[in-house]
Amino acid sequence: METEIFTCAVLTVSDKGAAGQRRDTAGPAVAEMLADQGLTVAATGMVADDEASIRQALCRWIDEQGIDFVVTVGGTGVAPRDVTPEATRAVLHREVPGLAEAMRRASCEKTPHAMLSRGLAGIRGRSLVVNLPGSEKAARENLAVLLPALAHCLAKIKGSAADCGVGEAS
Repeated sequence: METEIFTCAVLTVSDKGAAGQRRDTAGPAVAEMLADQGLTVAATGMVADDEASIRQALCRWIDEQGIDFVVTVGGTGVAPRDVTPEATRAVLHREVPGLAEAMRRASCEKTPHAMLSRGLAGIRGRSLVVNLPGSEKAARENLAVLLPALAHCLAKIKGSAADCGVGEAS
């Protein structure tokens, strides 16, 4: 079990939310889940579905503030304005496809619409970025899939030399 306290930030991506036309429930729910896991929620924010705005927020939180884990909520579908994966991919140094695959696999057990999610996960510097769906229910369900591996993933990104199999049944 990892003992380091990690920082996190939650970015909601929503045209209607950014325009004040819709109340964001998914972002606060995700922030609460992360705090309940012992992470320090260092920042939250909201931007419209705009690639440049998303990229700027991600880079600011990671490069300037040193946030360990940045979660985006929304903009992962197939609608024309859903550009969160493109914005995220543009700032990543390495992708971690297994995280997104695990979320989609678990979600597809609940709804066939989950196969339309284009969310991704990856690393920028020594920080993890994960795209979650925009609905509160889907965001909670997807984040729950990642939580068992999250602390270990963040520790490895930060350079932990601990063996990956330590403490696991063989």
